[in-house]
Amino acid sequence: MNTVKKEASLLVQGYEVVIGFETHAQLATKSKIFSRAPIAFGAEPNTQACAVDLALPGTLPVMNREAVAHAIRLGLALGSHIAEHSVFARKNYFYPDLPKGYQISQFEIPVVQGGEVSFFLGEEKKTVRLVRAHLEEDAGKSLHEDFVGQSGIDLNRAGTPLLEIVTEPDMRSSAEAVAYAKELHKIVTWIGICDGNMQEGSFRCDANVSVRKPGEPLGTRREIKNLNSFKFMQQAIDYEVRWQIEQIGDGHSIQQATVLFDPDTGETRAMRTKEDAADYRYFPDPDLPPLVIAQEWVEEVKATMPELPRQMAERFVREYTLPEYDSTTLTQSPAMAAYFEIAAKASGQAKMASNWIMGEVSRRLNAEDREIENAPVSAEQLAALLQRIADGTVSNNAAKQVFELMWSESAPRGPVVHVASGDAVGQGAVVSGVAQIDAIIEAKGLKQMNDSGALEAIIDEVMAANTPMVEQFRAGKDKAFNALVGMVMKASKGKANPQQVNDVLRQKLQ
Repeated sequence: MNTVKKEASLLVQGYEVVIGFETHAQLATKSKIFSRAPIAFGAEPNTQACAVDLALPGTLPVMNREAVAHAIRLGLALGSHIAEHSVFARKNYFYPDLPKGYQISQFEIPVVQGGEVSFFLGEEKKTVRLVRAHLEEDAGKSLHEDFVGQSGIDLNRAGTPLLEIVTEPDMRSSAEAVAYAKELHKIVTWIGICDGNMQEGSFRCDANVSVRKPGEPLGTRREIKNLNSFKFMQQAIDYEVRWQIEQIGDGHSIQQATVLFDPDTGETRAMRTKEDAADYRYFPDPDLPPLVIAQEWVEEVKATMPELPRQMAERFVREYTLPEYDSTTLTQSPAMAAYFEIAAKASGQAKMASNWIMGEVSRRLNAEDREIENAPVSAEQLAALLQRIADGTVSNNAAKQVFELMWSESAPRGPVVHVASGDAVGQGAVVSGVAQIDAIIEAKGLKQMNDSGALEAIIDEVMAANTPMVEQFRAGKDKAFNALVGMVMKASKGKANPQQVNDVLRQKLQ
């Protein structure tokens, strides 16, 4: 493969990027999809493979009911059609870690059909259409690291239940692809069908990437296999796009292939030519009867579904009058949604709570690689701080200082208590938080100046000392007003109420 040039000229707007995804979500069942063997991660090689997984003669597969229930949950979450009747097929290929010589999958009639995933890219809403989600078994794993000149086979993963989720080629950039993958990851973990651990292989993404001139037919795609982090996902797609554009620019045609991404070099490399469906010689598995899903079963599963992220986001818009972008951001996880609801209800300041969680709280969490469940500042403490901003006790800037002190000095906390809609908020914790915040405000001298007489005196002094700037404002130069506001805030040591400063200063100037 030629070395890809790094010049920005390769990222020409004359080419349209086309991306589709195939995601393998490992289902959170206790046993494998066609046997009772366990699926715990990290066990000694070949200690979790039974006779069925090893394809010993005379063994027969038996469908795991819980795996089907998980597929139904995903279909309900994504607005898909749940097939009343679906069929398992044998996908034939030969590889050392595939003991049967074929993989049991679904081909013509998958259990989940259609649906969509919506998400925000910045503040722009995007929607990716789904083709299908089908049940299948995982293969084993080839081991190379510990064998000099040889390879070993670990069949612990063989038969692990997977749900392969396939999209239409609707994505047009690596950023959009990553945003889709993150949203899908959120959904499968939210509804409890997958633990989402990418490092352990529970959530693996394959990106089909091609480029074309706008209006032309789809280009030849190359599939980047087993992307196990969102960071590498974006790097791999960006490199592949640049490489394909360079190849076309040099007069070469793109050959359909399966490629791997090397994070050490930041490059993709071809692994094998890409097979088509005909190469796998699919045919119905004679050992498995058709899967029949009665509507009563679908309704039974529906009754156990949690409030979905998009439903919760819509409720946040209705109940808290939040922008759609805010509500979508706050429903990235059940814990974050619960944190927001506690803070919003206890403070009575929903939009302010949203701003702080998306701003200061998220900033500190990201800096420390910490989950919101273990935030040193609890939702009740944040609510107490918001109350003090709302009643004018502290300015927003002073509140940030209080927040930093609380974050740094608070002992590590346990998980946030998830409070469902309509449940009571711990008012005792809020009262305790107010007392703590008041003590910090008093000790650090951060209380906002609300004495109109004292403020007017400071403004008079600033105006008297800066007559030329006062005259500039009166001559129509608005920038002079902002400079005078800054001087008043400095003279008050940041304690003056900014809105009050604006109102009183403007009144005196006019």
